[in-house]
Amino acid sequence: MGARVLLDVLRAWPEAPGGLGPMDADALVHAAARHGLAGFTQQALGRAGWTPEEVVRTRLRREALAQAAQGMRVKALLLRSLDTLAAVGVVPVLLKGYGLALRLYPEPLQRATTDVDLLVADAEVAPASRALEGLGLKPLGEHAAAHAREHEHHLTFSGPAGLVELHFRALAGYGQTLEADALLARAEEAGVEGRRVRYLRAEDELVYLALHASNHLLQRLAWLFDLKLLVLARPGLDWARVVEVARGTAFPHLAWYALEAARRLVGAPVPDEVLAALAPPAWQRLLAARFFTAERLLETELMHHKPAWVAAKLLLAPRLLPMARYTARRLREDGLAVLRSR
Repeated sequence: MGARVLLDVLRAWPEAPGGLGPMDADALVHAAARHGLAGFTQQALGRAGWTPEEVVRTRLRREALAQAAQGMRVKALLLRSLDTLAAVGVVPVLLKGYGLALRLYPEPLQRATTDVDLLVADAEVAPASRALEGLGLKPLGEHAAAHAREHEHHLTFSGPAGLVELHFRALAGYGQTLEADALLARAEEAGVEGRRVRYLRAEDELVYLALHASNHLLQRLAWLFDLKLLVLARPGLDWARVVEVARGTAFPHLAWYALEAARRLVGAPVPDEVLAALAPPAWQRLLAARFFTAERLLETELMHHKPAWVAAKLLLAPRLLPMARYTARRLREDGLAVLRSR
């Protein structure tokens, strides 16, 4: 019962949740932390006048502070990254993370974030990479970087200061890719603490966030709540354009999985006609209903069971053949990695 209260909180927002009765408070705190929303949950429940036992309040506050501390660390790395990229003439698009929370949440540190995600044009990857290395961040090895450039959507830079993912594609998943050129061309100028940044146009961002969430099988409720908050923040959203953007990708089914779950579970105001326009075949809708129940998402069930994860990816894929090829390649690479480690 306690974990489901988290859904009640998210569904009620921006109103305070009502009718909060006896519950398993420990389960609620655990779910809020697991889904990256401890700080937000603390505020929302405070608005509702919820007064649990001191030990529960202390645990929720501790989780919220831990997430906020991590968020401050990520913010510091983000600002340093923006400064060093500006020095080489690169103004990236901020994806997810602190930039999203800054625009959508009551306080940006109420949403957990663990790394910096930056999207740049393909021609900017080399100078941006050198700039990030100048911050003391270690890049991937030559072989891994070449593999990522061919098959993935970002390069990883890590160090004591944290992790930066430099995206050169919007998405790579289910055996297919979403290139970034069109999204970058429509991106909008903005600023973060005096630094120039860009954000995806609202319709593009909604589709991107939905695709990202479904690529990870909706295993964090914060991703669904992000969709709701974005829709609420942009009342003039062009839904016809949302459909057009989603259909223009190789992943319209993925947009449907996330938008449908966001409406069903957290109350995102997604119009019926949008879901109808993006809906996958009936058999995949039935499978999605089984994989993405409230209980399974609250428990992040798929994340902890690799066979079920692989099965869900295969069965929910927009196109089976590319996904099957991708799965076979990953299994082969994993097998080779095991052999090399022996």
